[in-house]
Amino acid sequence: MTDAPQIRLRVLIVDDDLVTRRILQVSVQRLGHDCVLAEDGAKAWEVYTTQPVDVVISDWTMPGLDGLELCRRVRQLGTSAYTYFMLLTANEHKHHFLAGMEAGADDYLRKPPDPDELKVRMITAARITALHQQLSKQNAELERLNSALFDQGRTDPLTRIGNRLRMQEELTQLWSRASRHAEHRFCIALCDVDHFKRYNDTAGHQAGDEVLATIARTLVSSTRGGDAVYRYGGEEFLVMLPEPTVVSAVAGMNRLREAVKRLAIPHPGLLPTAKVTISVGVAAYAAGKTLDQVIHESDIALYVAKRTRDCVASFDEIPATEAQALAHAKR
Repeated sequence: MTDAPQIRLRVLIVDDDLVTRRILQVSVQRLGHDCVLAEDGAKAWEVYTTQPVDVVISDWTMPGLDGLELCRRVRQLGTSAYTYFMLLTANEHKHHFLAGMEAGADDYLRKPPDPDELKVRMITAARITALHQQLSKQNAELERLNSALFDQGRTDPLTRIGNRLRMQEELTQLWSRASRHAEHRFCIALCDVDHFKRYNDTAGHQAGDEVLATIARTLVSSTRGGDAVYRYGGEEFLVMLPEPTVVSAVAGMNRLREAVKRLAIPHPGLLPTAKVTISVGVAAYAAGKTLDQVIHESDIALYVAKRTRDCVASFDEIPATEAQALAHAKR
């Protein structure tokens, strides 16, 4: 009786000699593994690139694609799963074995194959394969955790939207693309919750946090593909709009403003019938503008919008002298 292997392996046996293939097939199957047969290197390569293979046992000397070149190809393919490679040879010179190892082989078998020697090699192959599978799982989990940590570091914990770090990274990419290609234009909108301090003072900070989270969800769900929403700070949100014109950006932000208004969240710090609203300032990128300039212009537009509140103002619509004065005042 043969002891059951730790894991069941799929073994590709490659040899141009039918008898040798048959001996190896029977021996491998007795050890509890599955077999795939190939009569030459070309056929083996076709099998390897189309089917999962854990172990390759290949004759060294074959017409066309020999075992050494087959091994090199397997290693160069660089799949995530590791393939244990054994070369089958009648040559016992040390430099011959060294050449095989340098090509990427893990082990070798002498011809004719001895069942006991094969069993030892397969035990080693099973252990190495199991180790690589475990390492692969650990690496996958590490990548998942790193990805989660990356996202966590770029997500506002209260509103679950992008924070200032994510905003800066993505806006920088957008600005860089727009500065290189004139056809890539964008607008930035700053949104502020109207009379939010009064809301907090009246309803409490916990209720205020709930309002911010609700507004954030509404802004995200009301944006179109390509737009992005970030927590800018406090009760302010920044919306990135890859819009071709200020007019379309203003129209888009008016839709978001109306969506927040339709929430009909009571504002206890104002009149009994008052509801929570937002004010919005929009500015557009133009050639030569820095990213900070566009954000600063949207902040000036927001300042203008907050004079009346519950409205959207565009920097382009502000008279030049007033815009200049406001820009100086808000430095």
